Amino acid sequence: MPPKSPLPPRHGLQAAWVRTPDRDPSSPAPWSTMRNWLVEKLAPTPEEVDELLAAGQFVDDRGRPWTGREPYRPHTFVWFHRTLRDEPEVPGELTVLYRDERIVVFDKPHFLATIPRGRHVVQSAVVKAREALGLPELSAAHRLDRGTAGVLLMTTERRWRAPYQSVFAERLATKTYRAIAPDDPRLAFPLRVESHLVKRVGTLQAETLDAPPNAFTDIDVVERRGGLALYEVRPLTGKTHQIRAHFHQLGIPLLGDPLYPDVTEVEIDDFSMPLSLLAYRLEFADPVDGTPRRFTSARQLHFPTP
Repeated sequence: MPPKSPLPPRHGLQAAWVRTPDRDPSSPAPWSTMRNWLVEKLAPTPEEVDELLAAGQFVDDRGRPWTGREPYRPHTFVWFHRTLRDEPEVPGELTVLYRDERIVVFDKPHFLATIPRGRHVVQSAVVKAREALGLPELSAAHRLDRGTAGVLLMTTERRWRAPYQSVFAERLATKTYRAIAPDDPRLAFPLRVESHLVKRVGTLQAETLDAPPNAFTDIDVVERRGGLALYEVRPLTGKTHQIRAHFHQLGIPLLGDPLYPDVTEVEIDDFSMPLSLLAYRLEFADPVDGTPRRFTSARQLHFPTP
């Protein structure tokens, strides 16, 4: 584990760090200076590292800027903040449904990623919430897809993370979703969908395999209107894309889904067609004191205007 960061959080993100490797003291180091090691470790071109060094962006564990001219030192930490890309502002507000000393429950809008990753860093629920509430250790106890809106639970401090994450890892929470999809009169509801789903790294869609089921979803109809229906959905397991894949399996893919049945390219700043999926309610027994917890989204899914 690294020592405590000498840099404060920026944009709700902790500073990044790298560490020079250990080496046999009897063998010469392959890098003459710290700058040469940083170039090999971090950047495709020396100019990028030189610009950050000149701006004092690399610091040691006491917060003193590296010049890059220092002789290479083994087992040494270098701290810095990563350069962030410009990100289009996600519409909608990340609102607080509930807050106490251990948890904060949010109502997440569509198009907002849960955790900072890839093209969505500042525009993620965790980063926005840390900055808005001044809670640098705030972290998500579970995840919602970027396209899914609704109830999202975070823990306020690192010490509470494991107990609340275990609620989801051990499937102790009851999750209820709302979804809008075509209304197929050939389907009789309520029904249970089951299949064997696998989501492979590097693929956008989950695969349905001919194997014993590992994913189960209960679905019922709440309202029908104009060839569409509002569904209540209870996933009994937590496979990636489970709800979306199961609606596709029924032949009624969710309205606004860019992945099922076909993958559709959507620009990062295109917020015109939200996925019609809402994490509507979350219920569980509190893992710390046993209190029954029940949180309901204030958001609603809307049938499209004819």
